[in-house]
Amino acid sequence: MQMELTIENESRAETNTEGDPKITTKAFRDAQREQTSILAPLERAALYGFARRMPAWVNSDHLSILGLIGMIGAGACYALSKRNPLMLHLVNVFIFLNWFGDSLDGTLARYRDRQRPRYGFYVDHIIDTYGILFLLLGMALSGYMSQRVAGVLLISYFMLAINSYLAAYSVGIFKISQWKLGPTELRLLLMIGNVFLFYRPRVYHHRYLLFDVGGVIASFGMSLMLVVLSIQHTHTLYKLERLPRR
Repeated sequence: MQMELTIENESRAETNTEGDPKITTKAFRDAQREQTSILAPLERAALYGFARRMPAWVNSDHLSILGLIGMIGAGACYALSKRNPLMLHLVNVFIFLNWFGDSLDGTLARYRDRQRPRYGFYVDHIIDTYGILFLLLGMALSGYMSQRVAGVLLISYFMLAINSYLAAYSVGIFKISQWKLGPTELRLLLMIGNVFLFYRPRVYHHRYLLFDVGGVIASFGMSLMLVVLSIQHTHTLYKLERLPRR
């Protein structure tokens, strides 16, 4: 199916008298958000319920910071769980805080009609970039995931994220979820995994780390998604921008 571009960003860079870049924008249209994950309807209802009850002094920036704190805390607790496995339960608390802040900041902005599309998009995803780095670093230090698997998982995540950002700019559609799985479903799977990890850190006759097995599966899945989406987006853009015959 041929998609139409939905981004019209005619920004141009200028230079002021001090030599600093200055951006002037004539028109900007935000990319279309696409959320088709399994829990999306339930999550959307819950988030709007939270947004209606949120105190007036709390704004989206506060929630974004809370989301980052949640990921830093989860990574730190993973690292501390090497000596005290009970810290895995605290990891789940921080993952919930990350979901609350990261998912609610945009919903609150839309509910209050206080949207800043470019600022919100950049801040939200640069926080995600730092957050996943802290999380996987903590996993690697915990001893529950080998450093190689953590490194491969981090690269796979970043490559899939880069593809999403490029598609948001060039195709005009930002997919929050892929193949019915979104950030919320991944957080929930991670929290369930932490519970199993507490009681059984190794699988298959205690030969393999549970999170190594999960990390390899996740890396393979994200790599497969990346290949499929790369082909789809390339085909879509090729049809949109066919060169005229001379």
